[in-house]
Amino acid sequence: MDTLEISGIRAYGYTGALPEENALGQWYEVDVTLWIDLALAGQTDQLADTYDYAQIIQAAQRLIETEKFSLIERLAAAIADKALGSDCRIEQVRVRATKLSPPVPHFSGQVAVEIVRQRAAMLG
Repeated sequence: MDTLEISGIRAYGYTGALPEENALGQWYEVDVTLWIDLALAGQTDQLADTYDYAQIIQAAQRLIETEKFSLIERLAAAIADKALGSDCRIEQVRVRATKLSPPVPHFSGQVAVEIVRQRAAMLG
């Protein structure tokens, strides 16, 4: 199966278990990989025969900016659900959601979760 990879989706949001994360917010970065058959698009060179990746970019940014989840895992799952629900040709999705500056004392790194969801699991 072919893949379409979208990386570096950034938005400012309010996901977090701590009250200050919900009040002050922070930057998130999301990478999405979609498993979708791209053979027809490779032949026709038509946007209608592929997945318009602007859809998932905008959906992910909207979720980050407007929804308040306690866990980054829930944010990643919501993005995966949006991707799978947006086009029946998508068989599988991987979402990596990164909290760019988590409010942990004496920690200047990043925290990320990566989930994989399949269409078959949604149906069964």
